[in-house]
Amino acid sequence: MSHWAALGLSAGLMGAALLSACSPMEGSLPPTPAIVAAPQNRAAVYSAQPINASNDLNLLYVTDRAPITDPQTNALSYGSERSHTLSFGSIDIRSEPDSTGAMGEIKLGGIKEIGRFPEVPYPAEVTSAGYRRTPDVVAAHEEAVASLQGEIRRRLAKTERKEVVVFIHGYNNTFNDAADAMGTICRLLGPDFVCVLLTWPAGGSRGAFLGYNVDRESGEFAVADMRKAIRAIGETEGVRGVDIIAHSRGAAVLASAFQQLGGEAYVSRKSITESLRVRNIVLFAPDIDIDVASTKIFDVFSDPDAPYGAKKNPNATIPIKQGSFHMTMYSNPADQALGLSSSIFGSRLRLGQLDLSGWQAKALRADPGHLVDLIEVDENTGAFGHGYFLSNPAVGSDLVALIRYGLKPGDPGRPLVQISEAFWRIPEAQVVAR
Repeated sequence: MSHWAALGLSAGLMGAALLSACSPMEGSLPPTPAIVAAPQNRAAVYSAQPINASNDLNLLYVTDRAPITDPQTNALSYGSERSHTLSFGSIDIRSEPDSTGAMGEIKLGGIKEIGRFPEVPYPAEVTSAGYRRTPDVVAAHEEAVASLQGEIRRRLAKTERKEVVVFIHGYNNTFNDAADAMGTICRLLGPDFVCVLLTWPAGGSRGAFLGYNVDRESGEFAVADMRKAIRAIGETEGVRGVDIIAHSRGAAVLASAFQQLGGEAYVSRKSITESLRVRNIVLFAPDIDIDVASTKIFDVFSDPDAPYGAKKNPNATIPIKQGSFHMTMYSNPADQALGLSSSIFGSRLRLGQLDLSGWQAKALRADPGHLVDLIEVDENTGAFGHGYFLSNPAVGSDLVALIRYGLKPGDPGRPLVQISEAFWRIPEAQVVAR
């Protein structure tokens, strides 16, 4: 092998390793974060156990992955190929205690498919007035939505909060990876939330850099299905709030779906909070170009000619009550996986690389109504600086404070370090033995 070929191979292997960092560590829970005390006590406390003390969880999943037979168990699972039918069901997850009694290895149990949507694209029929969806596909679609919403209502009935937490994973995640991550998040937040995993066809091995380019296009393929799923969840009777969490490339999938759902709400002269009960959107290490992210997320604000009802209204007031909706983004300037992603696409900067003390952050324009907080993570950032949303106890603690208790940055119980305005930093973890 020539010197240049050897250098190229080394670079390729390093790139593959960096990109594979998007996949979470399999088989074990991360260190337990500091959890936040009951709202009346607002002080941060530390515990040896996650909030959800039960070893067993049952999660709801929605996926456009193609079904497969697990070669080890000969049971239903889902692979990395795309499916033209959106399916949903439940996953059993058990966390085996280690020798100290703390939560240890995660084991996935049975996967049960509950229902499926019709195959896309939905067929249309010709009428004298034009095209319309065929009645049978409309009926099948409505039956699938009703079945999914019925399962959510069944789970809501067992909770007091009536709130749904949704997770969208990143590149190179298998179905099991995504379920493990969702299980960890659900355990951190506690049993009062209905947990729904939205999992798209990632984790294949075709294409360059361990399939990064294939996963990227599969993410684009999944946007329409994720939009359908989020809409169905948010419109479920009895849901009081929806919190959506996305990691890495999943943030790009969510940004596209959010752009479309936000447009729908605007045309209906509503906010996404009114129409879909969305309270929080949380992006961890978002693998999306910073310019692309801003155009997608704030698309409605930048298009006064968009129809507002039957006609445009450039001076329309989008009905978002103060505090009813918020977006939180976590970044690490030393995120090597996103650095490679920037190089591949020639991106100026990935959103998850933002240095909140640097010129790029200072150049950001203030968001309307302070809807966004940006939080920098500099320590305990996981593999290649990209996996901190599961590995850093302080980040997990901040997520609990945000979603479970609705605390603002800097509130007692959410001790972030303020950099400037809406820019914050995760403090060094101070774990207290109990």
